[in-house]
Amino acid sequence: MPDKTNLFLVPTPIGNLEDITLRALRVLNEVDVILAEDTRTSGKLLKHHNITNQLQSYHIFNEHKTAEKLVERMQGGEIFALISDAGTPAISDPGFLLVREAIKANLVVNCLPGATAFVPALVNSGLPSDKFVFEGFLPHKKGRQTRLKLLAEEERTIVFYESPHRLIKSLEQLREFLGDRQVSVSRELTKMFEETVRGSFTEVIAHFSAKGIKGEFVLVVQGKA
Repeated sequence: MPDKTNLFLVPTPIGNLEDITLRALRVLNEVDVILAEDTRTSGKLLKHHNITNQLQSYHIFNEHKTAEKLVERMQGGEIFALISDAGTPAISDPGFLLVREAIKANLVVNCLPGATAFVPALVNSGLPSDKFVFEGFLPHKKGRQTRLKLLAEEERTIVFYESPHRLIKSLEQLREFLGDRQVSVSRELTKMFEETVRGSFTEVIAHFSAKGIKGEFVLVVQGKA
């Protein structure tokens, strides 16, 4: 571990607990404190890999209050690792504020490579992956239609995250604003019930409307022709 690093961003598995690098395991064993989005969720991962380091909660509801204090502790010599519930920190998860404040304080931030849900979904979609845009979650209310109108003109492949209770609504609105394009929907990536459904918006809506919708979803949408 480089002595100069103050904050490590450590990707964790998006499902299968074996999808973590040897380097990530070493860092999690060696840092002073592990910052976790949900200590209960992360505790299961750490227990599986026999990691007993101190866990501290760091999530979207407390990051504004705690970032400054954590930076002060880093300046005092403590070394931290930040993990999210799944995937890479700060990708549709907490982390950006802490990274920004650490950089402002001239601290050294080191991000390890590792699991991120949109990469396997994109590569497995069959849609062009040489150029793409990652949108994360669409706005729930304010600005949603404005965003959809802008994306209707996007020529690159578009990647979204979506929750199960908003999946059908999002697919229907994407069809309304973008037309009946090709889409690939992946759910529960790397888990037992992993599934990828490809087709037009209409075909994919029919598929998921006919069955129970569970899991976390990645939508990969064809760009404007």
